[in-house]
Amino acid sequence: MKNTIIYGALIFIIVSCSQKSNDSGLDELMKKETELKTQLADVQSQISKLDTSKKEFGKLVEVANIVPQIFKSYINVVGKVDADENVSLSSEMPGTITKINVKTGDEVSQGQVLAETDARAIQQAISDLQTNSDLVNQMYEKQKSLWDQKIGTEVQFLQMKTQKESMEKKMGTLQEQLRMTKIISPINGTIDAVDIKLGQLTAPGMPSIRVINFNNLKVKADLAESYASLVHKGDDVNIYFTDMNDSVSAKISYAARVISALNRTFGVEVILDNKKEYHPNQIANLAINDYKSAQPVVSVLIKYIQKDLTGQKFVLVADGSKATKKNIVTGREYKGSVEVLTGLVANDVLITAGYDGLNEGDLINYKK
Repeated sequence: MKNTIIYGALIFIIVSCSQKSNDSGLDELMKKETELKTQLADVQSQISKLDTSKKEFGKLVEVANIVPQIFKSYINVVGKVDADENVSLSSEMPGTITKINVKTGDEVSQGQVLAETDARAIQQAISDLQTNSDLVNQMYEKQKSLWDQKIGTEVQFLQMKTQKESMEKKMGTLQEQLRMTKIISPINGTIDAVDIKLGQLTAPGMPSIRVINFNNLKVKADLAESYASLVHKGDDVNIYFTDMNDSVSAKISYAARVISALNRTFGVEVILDNKKEYHPNQIANLAINDYKSAQPVVSVLIKYIQKDLTGQKFVLVADGSKATKKNIVTGREYKGSVEVLTGLVANDVLITAGYDGLNEGDLINYKK
């Protein structure tokens, strides 16, 4: 359009000149035509400089400065809170519940009697045996005294000794049976559940009372055997409790060395402190640190990495107003980021947007 206007102006000037004087001659007209063509060339040059679609203005890109950091990768696994001392108690003998000495939430100590079943028959048997036992003991002491004085026979002494020992064994058996009518706490802890009532019939194996020591809680998880060489006792671990919207940092307290033949896994444990309230069987998400760079290194998002026809990995960086290709060698990957072992250094300007279709040496502009 602009060229058309210029040519039209040229024709108009030529016609005007011819009308003013027919005597100017053809040479003068040719001279003016040459001058106008020169002016036209200058105008076209200016138009080209004003054309913003020209390539020399470059492609718009976004960039980020490279800042080395410690690179870490993690193994993620789901575990649960467990208690080493978590016992469900039941009566060791069948019977009727006659006493319940605790309620849910009570703190108890090791050896404390929590509940009792009916023991009247055993107590009566002990009382009867005790009477006979006292008589046998007296007769034994007398027989022993005579034997010490060389009076009587050895057979008489041995018979009384046997009767005495037999009575003691029977008494021991009845005392053990009496103990078995009591539900006794084997640990220090807190009553978490009382599943019995007065007058209820109970038997061995029927859950009666649960006692938990909340001071010895830990998180347990099973990992695939492929991680066996990567996870060790003392490794850092971050534990996330989604229900509590909370997390805690700790260390692996135990990593099993035996692979389960059943599911090809091995167990890990993390001891919890008592600073927060945790609950047995609570779900916990573990992020076990299996790799940590010895010093700050360059890392980039995997999406910024490209490959050439030979399979060589590279990224594009900004070198002033031009794009530059840098070949790289990568290491560990974790959650979309990759460790760059060679090829990039601190303060390199990585092109993070607009790199699609961009080639080395292309002009670039930075988005504001």
